[in-house]
Amino acid sequence: MSLPPDDNSPNAPAVPPRGWLRATIVAVLATLFVGAGVGFIGFLSQLHGVEIKPARNADGIVVLTGGSSRVSDAMELLAGGYGKRLLISGVHPTSAVSDISRSLPDNQSLLGCCVDLDRSAVNTRSNAAETRRWARERGFKSLIVVTSNYHMPRAIVELSHAMPDIQLIPFAVVGDKWRDEPWWTSGATFRLLLSEYAKYVAAEVRVRLADAGLDLVPDFAEQPTGSPGPHRPATALAN
Repeated sequence: MSLPPDDNSPNAPAVPPRGWLRATIVAVLATLFVGAGVGFIGFLSQLHGVEIKPARNADGIVVLTGGSSRVSDAMELLAGGYGKRLLISGVHPTSAVSDISRSLPDNQSLLGCCVDLDRSAVNTRSNAAETRRWARERGFKSLIVVTSNYHMPRAIVELSHAMPDIQLIPFAVVGDKWRDEPWWTSGATFRLLLSEYAKYVAAEVRVRLADAGLDLVPDFAEQPTGSPGPHRPATALAN
């Protein structure tokens, strides 16, 4: 009668200890969790709690739509002489100039002379592509970037990648809700920050890979040779 193999014998098959494998998985997950937590704290440290006027003027101003009071704050900067022209990037295709005029009754003259509308951009990356076209067509070398404070880190990543030769000056808009209550007391604000942090990390990874020559997601905003010319942003009053 044959006997079962002795696990202690030299010829017994090697079986990886389950405890060691479990400990390795736990250690990796713990490291990732701690790294994500540290990164999230670093992300939060970039967010301004108050609005700070730009330290200097720029050639132009760009505002990325999507948050309350972004456009009105950008118009105030334009009226204050911080830039020569303003690009409102990400205007909904169905929005008319009259809609913007009604929301900014005190800036009719500026809307007529110094404001361009971009209706092509649908996200932050296409905001950057359209802003690059606008800035290069006008020969601008510096831009004030206006967007919400929680969106600013990702916006700067995308814009600086698209326009490494243009100086970017952030102007972070701080919403009333952000001022009225700490973000950690609001579940909706906390979820917004977590979502924005995840998008920010994804943008950083994609941009770093692209800089290393591994552009896994080519710039969809660039048009191939032989295609019609790039879409030009419409001016506020079609001038």
